[in-house]
Amino acid sequence: MAERGIRLHRSVALVGMMGSGKSAIGRTLAARLGLPLLDSDAALEEAARRSIAEIFARDGEAFFRDREHEVIARLLSGPPAILSTGGGAFLFERNRRVIGEKGVSVWLDADLPTLWERVRHKDTRPLLRAPDPRARLAALLEERRPFYALADLAVRSEAGFTLEQTTDRVMEALRARPGLLAEE
Repeated sequence: MAERGIRLHRSVALVGMMGSGKSAIGRTLAARLGLPLLDSDAALEEAARRSIAEIFARDGEAFFRDREHEVIARLLSGPPAILSTGGGAFLFERNRRVIGEKGVSVWLDADLPTLWERVRHKDTRPLLRAPDPRARLAALLEERRPFYALADLAVRSEAGFTLEQTTDRVMEALRARPGLLAEE
């Protein structure tokens, strides 16, 4: 249910690792604020008429990252919305720049055990197709953490928290950011 009397002045881009909750929290946050949820991976798959894994396999990561940037810039060009980004999107300066120009970034920060529990049964993650996917996830987290730390806001995404509890944390962070939310 949408919270009455709250208006978002800029889009919110959720960033973080695969399994951090960007899509799930994005849905809950969008519903609470009465805004559309935009998903850069879904929009890219729709435009390419292929899955992310198929794009990676056929065209490579560099091609994927170019298209990802185009999609993020297009999605953020409209009125305020909630944007769920792919796990690697925020690693690239051009994506951080366009997100910063058109919105505010929120890092959903989850630890390795939480991330592993959330992604270990999914075979749709091309970057985890490795002999030891948990070790690969740990390496990705270590590599990406400094980039995610550049986000405007950080919110812990913890095991045992409901979607509503984590969304409450995101709302608290957004309220603490001057000029982002307006109470009507």
